Amino acid sequence: MEELKPDYSNLEHIKQDFEKNGYCSLNRSTVMEWLKCSKEELADLAVTWDDLPNDNYLKDGGHYRQRRHGSFTFENDSLIKVPHRAHWQPLDYNALHGGIERWFEPIKDSTLKKTAWEKILRQFAFTASAMLGYATEKLFIEAHQFRIDTTHGIGRPTPEGAHRDGVDVVAVFMVNRNNIKGGETRVFDAKGRYGERFTLDESWSLLLLDDARVIHESTPIQPLHTSGYRDTLVLTLRKSNFQSP
Repeated sequence: MEELKPDYSNLEHIKQDFEKNGYCSLNRSTVMEWLKCSKEELADLAVTWDDLPNDNYLKDGGHYRQRRHGSFTFENDSLIKVPHRAHWQPLDYNALHGGIERWFEPIKDSTLKKTAWEKILRQFAFTASAMLGYATEKLFIEAHQFRIDTTHGIGRPTPEGAHRDGVDVVAVFMVNRNNIKGGETRVFDAKGRYGERFTLDESWSLLLLDDARVIHESTPIQPLHTSGYRDTLVLTLRKSNFQSP
């Protein structure tokens, strides 16, 4: 199947495209401009994906996902790491893994000290606030480092299928794709038939999603030759509180 490229937005049209479509995507050069971050800083952060533990909560019996998780708040220009906590989603949003507390290994302090890390979370919070009109609200951010590998043949980035996350805004950074095919992103109108598909294949390209308006998924990946993998950084943001039982 032909890999379709996203219709990338430029910096001037992020808010406009997000409001029009319920999502927008940025290529690597625009992401670097948006973050005021160099390719060297992003490369320095990307190497931390080589040290992710296995996800032991996969209910399909798979061994293809590795991840770390962290939680943060953002208020009055202050980004604060909160004590490590479980990741929880209601069954309404994640029929496969919802309804249980998943205690993933925390994101390492050495990763949080990378210069690109705080730039990413801060700019995500600023942008989400501007797009949704959150002027003074306290924001609650969860960060997930994912590696989906093909050691056992097929890896599934979204084993739960097309879904919403139960948050306000989702950011998916394509950190790296190595020796794989597949992993097509699909975004659908949550209340209609409209949908689009494309492949984020450029390192540090970005997809921003309005979680109330769209559902999303990524198709399985397979190795091109020997085993490969797909690394992503997924950030979610909501006001008021974190999701909890």
